[in-house]
Amino acid sequence: MQIKKMFSAYRSNAGLFLGILSLVATSLNSAALRLEPIKYGDFSNWVTREITESKMIGGKTKTIYAIAPTHHIRGNVAYRNEGGSPWATSNAYAKVSGVVKGSNTVSPAIINGNKVAKLETKMEEVKVLGLLNMDVMVAGSIYLGRLQEPVTSTKAPFSKIEMGIPYTKRPVALVFDYKVDMPSQNSRTKATGFGRKKTLPGRDNAEVYVLLQKRWEDEHGNIYAQRVGTGRERYSKSIPWTKGHQLKIQYGDITKTPGYKPWMGLLAGEKAYYARNSKGKMVPVNEIGWAPAEAQPTHVLMMASSSCGEPFIGTEGIALYIDNISFGF
Repeated sequence: MQIKKMFSAYRSNAGLFLGILSLVATSLNSAALRLEPIKYGDFSNWVTREITESKMIGGKTKTIYAIAPTHHIRGNVAYRNEGGSPWATSNAYAKVSGVVKGSNTVSPAIINGNKVAKLETKMEEVKVLGLLNMDVMVAGSIYLGRLQEPVTSTKAPFSKIEMGIPYTKRPVALVFDYKVDMPSQNSRTKATGFGRKKTLPGRDNAEVYVLLQKRWEDEHGNIYAQRVGTGRERYSKSIPWTKGHQLKIQYGDITKTPGYKPWMGLLAGEKAYYARNSKGKMVPVNEIGWAPAEAQPTHVLMMASSSCGEPFIGTEGIALYIDNISFGF
């Protein structure tokens, strides 16, 4: 009986000891990850812009934000990334057929005393002299790249965005703090500003991704790429404030790996993002295959968004809060 008691006590203590070892190992693994912060990715600095909308839609002055050294810009001025900031947002100064409109879905917010980025999906309303009421569903997004302003049409929205920046390193993860507020309804709204709004089944998701590409340009100015590394997550429910989240980056062809989803696949055709070629022209970057796992990238794409669907489709009220974005090695 005494031997049994001793063995039972040993087994219990051994289990406790192994549990402690596991916690220590996890802690050491997290602590061992070297972080390389993305410039201005702590969202402590914001440019505040004041856009005066056209009188025919009310003539209000709208405040919109950009991620760069703290600065105040008054007037309808096309914005270009300031202070070496690699960040662009879905916030935009638009001038369509002479009508000026400002859109703001990304703004600073305070969580636990710290300034963070808030990305939200909402309906932008355009009323023309009380006669025309147009609704446009817009999502909040931040990304590494540039937006061409003023935006002059709603057609081919990707063609107005230079997506990605030069980058040659091979991080193992994207590390960030985040929170998700997700409405309870399981429906989305399509609102392009033209025609009636449509209700679609299915809940929209917030999303964060990091993609590493190896790009090249042919003699005609076309840009192609191989996918070097992939990290992509979608969030379908509310998530409390979480610090130090690690989005793992997988290298090479991931189509046969556990957890692979079709939306993690290659971006080509209508899904292709754009970049400016050596001739100064905006062209699609078509991913034509998976690079070998050991390949070195030339560019990185990173985006956080309150929506993962098509442009002008989303669930109003989704909010993604994000802070302290770094590459982990």
